[in-house]
Amino acid sequence: MQVLNWSRSLAGMALAGVMALGGFAAALAQDIPFTAWRDGFASDLRSEGVRADIVASMLDGLEPDPRVIERDQTQPEFVRPMWQYLEGAVSEARVANGRRAAARIADTLQAVEDRFEVDRHILTGIWGLESAYGEIQGNFDIVRSLATLAWEGRRRGFAEAQLRAIAQMLERGYATRAELVGSWAGGMGQTQFIPATYMERAVDFDGDGRRDIWRNEGDALGSAANLLARAGWEFRQPVFTEVTLPDGFDFAGWTETQRRDVAHWAAQGIRPKGGEWSSDDLYRSARLVIPAGANAPAFLVYRNFEALLRYNNSTAYALGVAYLARAFEHGDAGMATGWPVDNPPISRSQSRELQEALARLGHDPGGVDGMIGPNTRRAIRAFQSATGRTPDGYAGLSLYNAVMEADRAR
Repeated sequence: MQVLNWSRSLAGMALAGVMALGGFAAALAQDIPFTAWRDGFASDLRSEGVRADIVASMLDGLEPDPRVIERDQTQPEFVRPMWQYLEGAVSEARVANGRRAAARIADTLQAVEDRFEVDRHILTGIWGLESAYGEIQGNFDIVRSLATLAWEGRRRGFAEAQLRAIAQMLERGYATRAELVGSWAGGMGQTQFIPATYMERAVDFDGDGRRDIWRNEGDALGSAANLLARAGWEFRQPVFTEVTLPDGFDFAGWTETQRRDVAHWAAQGIRPKGGEWSSDDLYRSARLVIPAGANAPAFLVYRNFEALLRYNNSTAYALGVAYLARAFEHGDAGMATGWPVDNPPISRSQSRELQEALARLGHDPGGVDGMIGPNTRRAIRAFQSATGRTPDGYAGLSLYNAVMEADRAR
């Protein structure tokens, strides 16, 4: 890895160094030189009882990585539509590679499933999405990455907590300093655990005294299984069911956080796509998720979906893992169709414009940040209800155009 010298001109480093190395956004909380943050944090670690040699191995001579700041401060302008994400997640190549990888370590996968009661096809799906079955684990020095993020300041608390976890990893002999390689944001190994999650959930599956999620598939997949098991995974139970909504469904009375028995949803006319509910299904607890609006696929999601969100808090990710698992188990993922390809999600800059316009129209989005969260969706639904539209809360291009037109006409 190339190391750039950021030690010059310490007094002006917080801003001038950043701008000189790429011209990306101005520093956030880089109000002190990196060396001052580094030395202060090293002192904190020693005062907390971390051995001096461990602190030295982590921080001595360390310099920030400008690539990490650039990635952290540069949000992608365009939001990838759900359907495009799922097509990539469950591509023919990924499914074929997953089958080969699973066959290669079939005994290990079966042993992990038996011990943790987490479905091996789900674990293979996570393995595929996180690291292409161990092939792509990242090549960043994660100590350097996390130190850079801590100094940058936007996620200082998070990054410093991860560095403290790394100190524990090194002190306990779970990894060597040279092995701490992964993603620019701190994910490590075949299952891309951040250090704190590693300390809490990683396991030594084969009993060799190490939790080697980098080279040992049993440790990596056992750790993922342990995480899901602790998050409430229900063995051999479904993750979701694609459903059909009845004509006249009460969108105004629905929110994505509502959890009800399937019997409740069935009483509202919701049916599994292409079938009927079984008696076992009716007692299952579920949320109704409609990720791309009323004219797109809808899903009832169960406890296992929530467990996957504990791994990665993304609806697209949880669906992607579950669809991959279906493809491995049944040969066909049974992917949802009918996505609104002519009404894609709006870009980040359009999201900011939308939030500003909603506020001017009297529908408070809770701030202008370009992120479509619960408050913005609530404001969207208020606008949709006030203008006679289906209040599904989806920030698509059609909704954006309607809000912009209403704002111009006010």
